[in-house]
Amino acid sequence: MLDFTPFYAQLATNKLNNWLQTLPAQLAAWSKDALHGDFKLWQKVITNLPPTTPTVIELKNAVQFGHADDINSGEAQQIRYLLQQLKPWRKGPFNIHGIEIDTEWRSDWKWQRVLPHISDLSQRYVLDVGCGSGYHLWRMRGAGAKCVVGIDPSQLFYAQFQAIKHFNPDPAVNLIPIGIDEMPILKQFDTVFSMGVLYHRRSPIDFLQQLKNQLRPGGELILETLVVEGDAQTVLMPGERYAKMRNVWFIPSTAALSHWLERIGFSDIRLVDLNTTSLDEQRATDWMENESLIDFLDPNDHSKTIEGYPAPLRAVMIARA
Repeated sequence: MLDFTPFYAQLATNKLNNWLQTLPAQLAAWSKDALHGDFKLWQKVITNLPPTTPTVIELKNAVQFGHADDINSGEAQQIRYLLQQLKPWRKGPFNIHGIEIDTEWRSDWKWQRVLPHISDLSQRYVLDVGCGSGYHLWRMRGAGAKCVVGIDPSQLFYAQFQAIKHFNPDPAVNLIPIGIDEMPILKQFDTVFSMGVLYHRRSPIDFLQQLKNQLRPGGELILETLVVEGDAQTVLMPGERYAKMRNVWFIPSTAALSHWLERIGFSDIRLVDLNTTSLDEQRATDWMENESLIDFLDPNDHSKTIEGYPAPLRAVMIARA
C-alpha cells in the first residue's frame, strides 16, 4: 500500500523533478521508522475496500465518486463499515456510491468562498500545504489543475485520502505524508494553498517564507487563516489554549498579516474574504463524534471562545510571489 513509485515516475518527467533528490529517502525512513501504531489497521481497511466502477466522477460541484446503484447492498454496507473505521473524518464532505461522509467541516463552503477570487487553475501545478484528508485536492483538480499535490504529516489523513482515492485513482492527485519543514526549495508551483495552518506554526514568518519557497516567480499564494480585528500591530498570542486547541500560537489582524506578507516579498496582497465560522460549518456528526465548535465557544456568548478570546474569524488572503 505504501508504493510511491508512480508519483516518483511523474516527478521524473515534470518540473518538480528536483524533489526526487530528497523525497524518496524521506518516505523510506518514514515508512520504516515513523508509522503510527494504528497505521497497519488503517491500511488493512483500505486493502479490504471492494473494487468498484463509478459511473460518475464529480469534482466541480462536489466530491462524488459513483452512484448508489453502481454497487449492491452488501458492497454498500461493507464500504460504509470500512470507511467508518477511519473516523474521525474532519474535512469533506464526500459522496462514495451514495454513502455520504458527513465530515466535521463543510469544506465545500470554504471552497465556494475561495474559488471566485483565485487565478484560473487550468493546467497549473498546485500545492496544498496542510491539506488534511485531501478534500480540496479533488476540488482543485475539478477546477482544471494539471498536477495537484497535498502535503500533511497526519497518517490518519493520509489513510483517509488513500481510501477516497481507491474509488478514483487519478494519478494527477497525490497526498504526500510530510510537513512543509521537509520540503526542499522548489520554486516551481503555480499556485500554493495553505488553509487553516498558519496559526498552528510557532514561527509564522518562517512558515510564510516556506510557502513562498515553493512558488515560481509570479505564482499565487492563497492563505486562509484565523485572524482578529485590529491594526497592523495587532497580533493575538493566546495562552495555553485557544478554542481548546493547545497548538495555536499567533493570530494576526488582516492588516498585520498583510504586513508580514509584504515584508517577506509578496506583492499584490489582497483580503478577499472574511468569515465568522458558524455552527453549521463546523459541527459534530456521525463521522466525527468528538467535540466541535459548539464546545469551543462560551455557552453564554458565542462571540467568544470558552477561554474568553474572540471567536474564530477566518480570512482569505491572496498574494503574488
